[in-house]
Amino acid sequence: MALSIVRSFWLLLVIGVTSLLFASQPTFHADVEPILQRHCQQCHRPGEAAPMAFLSYEQTRPWARAIQEAVALDRMPPWFADPRYGEWSNAHVLTPAEKRTLMDWVDSGAARGDPSDAPEPLQFVDGWNIGEPDMVLELPEAFRVPPEGTIDYHYLVIPTNFTEDRWVVAAEVRPDQRDVVHHVLAFTRPKGSSWLEGAVPGKVFVPRATKKKDRKKSRNEYREVLTGYAPGKEQASWVGTEYAKMLPAGADIVLQLHYTANGKEAFDRSRIGLKFRDSPPAKRIVTMLASNGKFVIPPGAPNHPVESKWVLNREVELLSLLPHMHLRGKDFRFDIRYPDGRKQVLLSVPKYDFDWQFYYYLKEPMKLSAGTAIECVAHFDNSPNNPDNPDPTAEVRWGDQSWEEMMIGFFEVGFDASEDVGPYVTQRKAAETGGD
Repeated sequence: MALSIVRSFWLLLVIGVTSLLFASQPTFHADVEPILQRHCQQCHRPGEAAPMAFLSYEQTRPWARAIQEAVALDRMPPWFADPRYGEWSNAHVLTPAEKRTLMDWVDSGAARGDPSDAPEPLQFVDGWNIGEPDMVLELPEAFRVPPEGTIDYHYLVIPTNFTEDRWVVAAEVRPDQRDVVHHVLAFTRPKGSSWLEGAVPGKVFVPRATKKKDRKKSRNEYREVLTGYAPGKEQASWVGTEYAKMLPAGADIVLQLHYTANGKEAFDRSRIGLKFRDSPPAKRIVTMLASNGKFVIPPGAPNHPVESKWVLNREVELLSLLPHMHLRGKDFRFDIRYPDGRKQVLLSVPKYDFDWQFYYYLKEPMKLSAGTAIECVAHFDNSPNNPDNPDPTAEVRWGDQSWEEMMIGFFEVGFDASEDVGPYVTQRKAAETGGD
């Protein structure tokens, strides 16, 4: 009798412990799906950059082990900012609890769970991350990308025919053939600009060579970056804020198209979508850049430094930062140097990745006074140890193609929308702040 009672006790204990263990194991619908909605589904859905969708259990389950590995190695979600500097509103970072949930889900068998525990599905607009655009512009005909060879930058001028200023609160470039689209930039060309003078609207073309004085005149004219696409770049949206970008009356939109052959013929018909606000905003956004086009990277150099600087001519609010290099890019850092000489690290990207180029949006706008410098320092790895290096024996300079290099620190600023843009996009001489 006593032995029977002991056996019953241990049986009940085992059943209880087993029940508790199973009860604590995460399931897809209750625990994993909410994490995927917060961090993954924006890219992991049909038509987006990721190669597989994570919208359902059936789509996700085959990738369980790959998800676990990517999370354990911090490869996914992609995020490259050093956590010691800055706070970012778009940080793609899993919390320790979220990581543990994903790891435990896989280790415990990747169970589906009860479908009634699933969160409401996210609602996406097919083909757009900004929601339904108010205006869609696209290439008038497909651009043929040859299977091999160097492809020059091409341009397309699109008249807007607006009779009054319009304010853009969201903009997105949608490449049609991502595998061959290196980048697409959308600029605003003000009425009367001499940039691309003589271009036939609606016809994709390569600009003709111009005289040196004409090139200098064109460079000195202000033209604003409206939006763009590069691998990994997120859409721009200021919906519900006091900020917007200006599309002046009579302005044209100019698309800069850069394709890279990949061994297969392709036909691309990229689009740009825009959303407008009904009235002028309090703050206007402009995109500026601190660049250096005079560097020379020696053959085999493993850690070649290149610096750039922009000294602000007016007080602004700093909103976001975007480092840009090509395949030899190793790391990139943005610093602020205040007029009194103090220096602050704003953003550090210790492992730059050409496949993930996105803006880092500050959680709170940062007010910067006139005379403040945005200073950038980048390092390039032109050694054989860089697996992405096209040619470690080459001396590398600034160039349009991926096997050449660029060094640009893009940054977005906001200022009073009623003020003229001119003084804000003019760089103050470094000597005025006691700089070099």
